[in-house]
Amino acid sequence: MASFILASQSPRRKSLLEWAEIKFEIVVSDTDESYPANLPIADVPEYIAKHKAIAVEQKIKDQGNYHQDICIIAADTVVVLANEIIGKPEDRAAAIASIRKLAGKTHQVITGVCLMHNGIVECFSEVTDVSFHPLSEQQITYYVNTYQPYDKAGGYAIQEWIGVIGIERINGDFYNVMGLPVSKLIQKIKQLGLL
Repeated sequence: MASFILASQSPRRKSLLEWAEIKFEIVVSDTDESYPANLPIADVPEYIAKHKAIAVEQKIKDQGNYHQDICIIAADTVVVLANEIIGKPEDRAAAIASIRKLAGKTHQVITGVCLMHNGIVECFSEVTDVSFHPLSEQQITYYVNTYQPYDKAGGYAIQEWIGVIGIERINGDFYNVMGLPVSKLIQKIKQLGLL
């Protein structure tokens, strides 16, 4: 049985792994989340997730705590609209602008996941289409003022008020939009013989 390490500070990813009843520890390492300019957008989340996993593996080795049963789980989520990544907003104005862009349109949420175990590196992505109803300026500013979604890709969280009142439909894995395609992750872990 593997010892799972979640390489993420995200409370949503932590909750999803707990719901799946996976025992794990959290270890994080500051990672540069930049990527090559010529990298296709669909590959960005996996690229960043892999670098998060490498950084955490190195941290564990530096601490002298590494052993061959460790399986590191790292993930990165991006929101993509019309081939543009809508990142985490820096402030209130950026959050309002992000949601304004997404309102009344369909965008993609792509989560890249990287598993590292005993020299094996397994990366995959999941894509979910999310369609927003048109939103009024009042709804957008209320959400941003109340929930301050500055740590969230695209400036929103599907499990919060904006998701309940603003999302018309999704096509794909709901939990992927929360930040971790946990069902697919469990299947991959099983394929590697770690569960």
